[in-house]
Amino acid sequence: MSATHSARESAPRPQPVSGVPMRDLLAACAAAAAVSTPPPAPEPRRREPVRRHREAA
Repeated sequence: MSATHSARESAPRPQPVSGVPMRDLLAACAAAAAVSTPPPAPEPRRREPVRRHREAA
């Protein structure tokens, strides 16, 4: 291996730019989470206490 070849391998490669703004990525993530999250379960109905007639004294 030559010195120039090993220097090229160890040099960091530039990352490609996606061209999508971070705002759009975050909005897409929020929209995907909203669509894929099931709605909350309905709250159970409360039973009203049974009203019994009191006997007259």
